[in-house]
Formats: sequence, structure tokens, C-alpha cells
Amino acid sequence: NSLVNKDERLAKEVIEKDEPKTNDLEIEIEDLGIKLTALYQPEASSLRVIVAIIKINNDLERIGDHAVNIAERALYLIPRPLVKPLIDLPRMGEGTRKMLKESLDSFARKDANLAISVCKEDEEIDSLRDQVIRELITYMINDSSTIERSIQLVSIARNLERVADLATNIAEDVIYSVKGKVIKHHKEERKS
Repeated sequence: NSLVNKDERLAKEVIEKDEPKTNDLEIEIEDLGIKLTALYQPEASSLRVIVAIIKINNDLERIGDHAVNIAERALYLIPRPLVKPLIDLPRMGEGTRKMLKESLDSFARKDANLAISVCKEDEEIDSLRDQVIRELITYMINDSSTIERSIQLVSIARNLERVADLATNIAEDVIYSVKGKVIKHHKEERKS
């Protein structure tokens, strides 16, 4: 949003919110999960939920890091002319936000079916990333003055794609916590 709307204030807000609060919360939640495991020795579904929380917690902190990376690239790009109209990056942003929201909703609701649908959405974000990179390579080949701005846009696309991957990880952890089934690294099982 900060890039599309040329809003430096919004980009700076994202950067400021990440440190140290997000990192401190990650450590606090992880410590609580470890203490719960040590003190109560949970079994089966309870243990799977605690493990999922610890893993999701880590993924959320990493998502915050990617958001900061995107905001930093936006701050570089905002005062400069666009290489091309921003069409696919906003679509990636919307799709990624949707995946993240749905993955967290699936955890809150213990909804494995919603989590499975999130896993399926990841391929669309990967395709958009590839499309953005192909287009920007063409711009860089045709006009070397676009190289630095294009590299920043490629970085944004890659960060958005990584956030989508982390949303997929969260969804996979939801499936594990709800069903006790590991689907990581099994694309065929995620599709079915």
C-alpha cells in the first residue's frame, strides 16, 4: 500500500512496528510454549497445538521481517518514477494478505479445509512473482536506467512470495494440529 499510494509514512510505520516489539513477542510466546510442554507434558492433540503455535509464532516473526524489507524497498521507490504500472505487485499483495488471513483464521477455527485451500493458493502467488520478474527483466534489457528500480521491485515480489510461503507453512501446521497429518513437502497431498 505504501508503494502504490506513495505513502512514505506508512512504510516507516511498518519498519518502526517490527522492532523490538515483534521480536520480543516471538521470544515470549516460544518460552510459554516450551514451559507448557515441560510443566504439563501434553499428549497427542494438545502437544500438536503447542508445537504448531511455536512454529506459527516463528513464521509470523519472519513475515514481519519480510514486511520490513518490502517497506524499505518502497521507501527507495516512492520518490522515483515507476518502471511500469503497478498491476501484478498489488495483486500479489492482496493474494498474500488473503492467504495470511485465511491461514490464521483456519488456526483460530481449527478448520483444516480452509487451511488446505490456503495451500492451493500459493501457486497463484508463485506465478505472479515469475510474471513480475520476467516483465522487469525485459525492462532492464531495454533500458539500463531501470535496473536499480527494477531490482527493488523484484525484491518486493520475492518478499511477497516468501510471505505467501510462510502463510502456507502456517496452514500446513494447522492441518497437522487438527488432523495429525504432515503434508509439508507433499504437494500432491496438498492438492487432494
